[in-house]
Amino acid sequence: MLRRLDIERLSPMQAQAAEAIQTHDNVILLAPTGTGKTLAFLLPLLQLIQPAVGMPQALVLSPTRELAEQTFSVLQRMKSPFAACCLHGGRPAMDEHRQMNASPPQIVVGTPGRVNDHLDKENLDARTIRLLIIDEYDKMLEMKFQDELERIVQRLSQVQRCILVSATRTHDIPPFMAFRHHRPVELDYLGHSQEDIPPAIHHYIVHSPSKDKLDTLRLLLSKLEDQQAVVFLGFRESVERTGHYLRQQGFSCSLFHGGMQQDDRERALYIFSSGAAQVLVSTDLSARGLDIPQLQNVVHYHLPAKREEYVHRCGRTGRWDNAGRSFMLLSPDEDSPSFQGIRFEEYPLLPPYPAPRPPQWATLYIGKGKRDKISRTDVLGFLCKQGGAKGEEIGRIDIRERHTYVAVRRTRCQQILAQCAGEKIKKMKTIVERMQS
Repeated sequence: MLRRLDIERLSPMQAQAAEAIQTHDNVILLAPTGTGKTLAFLLPLLQLIQPAVGMPQALVLSPTRELAEQTFSVLQRMKSPFAACCLHGGRPAMDEHRQMNASPPQIVVGTPGRVNDHLDKENLDARTIRLLIIDEYDKMLEMKFQDELERIVQRLSQVQRCILVSATRTHDIPPFMAFRHHRPVELDYLGHSQEDIPPAIHHYIVHSPSKDKLDTLRLLLSKLEDQQAVVFLGFRESVERTGHYLRQQGFSCSLFHGGMQQDDRERALYIFSSGAAQVLVSTDLSARGLDIPQLQNVVHYHLPAKREEYVHRCGRTGRWDNAGRSFMLLSPDEDSPSFQGIRFEEYPLLPPYPAPRPPQWATLYIGKGKRDKISRTDVLGFLCKQGGAKGEEIGRIDIRERHTYVAVRRTRCQQILAQCAGEKIKKMKTIVERMQS
């Protein structure tokens, strides 16, 4: 399974966590963001599922749709032999119900609200679930999901194992989270010297000569050249304003915030993660659940209010011991934050300032997906045979329930589109079009 994820071996944290989850009923896993906690709990989870039991056995709860989708995506890439589903808002619950009826899941990944909805409607049988994993449980409490969590936990009367996962240390575990049978084993990899940010990340201060930092942001992004960056802002309106400005300046941008429709947010994340956009302009909504192993840079346009927010933003880069950089933009009336254990260096913006370069990839939308029994091999064959593409001109492929996203070389995109026009995939007519960031 590790080969399917392009991983040679588990880290010491992942190996020790996997062993602990398999051998103990209750575990609290505390580890820095970007260290692979998702894999640390999914691997032992797969070992604990009983193949002959075709009912829900494990429930993984995530605080956001994006993190739930990310966890489900990792599970799919592992090519687990077990049936699984992902339940969250932003799409009809009836579609999820039909999917569960057609293929009863053994593993359920979901957000608390949607999981409770299916439990209320008896679409999901709580009595068969033996393993509960609560990912980012500190974020659950911060987002006021305590009531939703309590309702779920009270219904899971047959749970035998409970795993809590977090990237920050908290002693505020709610009383309803009563661990059955045994006290939990705590695995704490955060350390005691606040070194909970990957050491491969370098932290910089960039001074803006004016309160409006847009021009300073433009100059900084131009210095990054071909490297991607996530720019964090505090408000939806600021995301829209900044994205509009950067596009006017020639940057390829994806926008991401809570005011967007779920489908639009999914497209924005895919376009950025597939390399078809240079910049993701986002609120803190993407500070958890965005997993791009090679992301080199994060930029803090609006300053994080707390150290924990800074940690999670920074965790989008420097993953798996890759190098990363964090840039804090300061206007003349802003002071450099004093986060314990983090040392900032000055980053002078000196000429030259290269013009933005177009991304290497473009994103195609194909109007067929899993429900049409479309596979990665089908997509590759279609683009190569009908579209005339070569293997190296096709990048990431993401097959969703009703459609598929594919990254192709930008310089070949129009030719591939022209040759695919009117062609069929697996003898089915389909839409093939380019998605814009």
